[in-house]
Amino acid sequence: MRLLAATGDAIALLDGDGDGFRISLALENSGAQCLASGEGFLVAGSRGAGVWRSDDAGDTWRDLRLPQPDVFSVAVSPVDGTVYAGCEPSMLFRSDDGGESWRELESLRAIPSAPTWSFPPRPWTSHVRWIAPSPHEPGLVLVGIELGGLMRSEDGGESWEDHRPGAKLDVHSLAWHLTARGRAYETGGDGTAWSRDGGRSWQPIDDGRDRNYSWALAVDPNDPDSWFASVSPGPYQAHSDGRADAYLYRWSADGPWERIAGPFASMPYALRFAGAALYAGLSDGRMLASDDGGKTWREVPLSGASVRRIVALATLD
Repeated sequence: MRLLAATGDAIALLDGDGDGFRISLALENSGAQCLASGEGFLVAGSRGAGVWRSDDAGDTWRDLRLPQPDVFSVAVSPVDGTVYAGCEPSMLFRSDDGGESWRELESLRAIPSAPTWSFPPRPWTSHVRWIAPSPHEPGLVLVGIELGGLMRSEDGGESWEDHRPGAKLDVHSLAWHLTARGRAYETGGDGTAWSRDGGRSWQPIDDGRDRNYSWALAVDPNDPDSWFASVSPGPYQAHSDGRADAYLYRWSADGPWERIAGPFASMPYALRFAGAALYAGLSDGRMLASDDGGKTWREVPLSGASVRRIVALATLD
């Protein structure tokens, strides 16, 4: 099995090696921040170097010449293969030919709330933190602005509904359930929420936690009522190695949230189901895994090249 991780400066290729993974690096010194997989290809977004594509499972990459350099999110529609890239400042680009050509979806910047979007560490700007195309309906896509809200489109980004009722404003991660139509999930700096109607409306669910700064999320592929989030007391702790004081939580059926792992001194920045395991990538470069739905966790042995941190995880489609 191969996993891929964005490390903030490269793409790490993690190949199964006994109970762990052997790591090799690609796109070194690229500022790689995010990853997405399509049918037979991968895309990676970077701060400073745009979007890159791999057609050989991550071994080699080519520049897709996105018009903007600072990319915080990429996504590939499971329905029609549309590729999306989200940038700082908040701009969204779409490609209908696998990244060979791009056009900006300018209507995103025309949303009424757009003048209020502001990312606290750089208050003069904001960025598209997450893009989530529906796995069921062509054209349905959710976009999260950090910090600005959760936007929804039914026509592939040609037009938009402004921040959705009940959703968190400080969007960090979004997901759909692959088999349960209409089920969507959100983590944000101001908590967690989910939707049962295709992202039209959202229900905040924060019961059971003493902290709300939520980052990574993963959804049980076999149970749309079960999902996982990494949560810290606040941004200062979450993004300061050694001070994260973070836990992994699980929501089951009607809740409340249950602590299942932690505390961690380094933030779990990425959660991903792969095979039968749930993996957590941490901001100090370590990886954890659970083989029983989050009940127990083990540290995954990593060999080969070293990584300073893991900010995103992806699998091959």
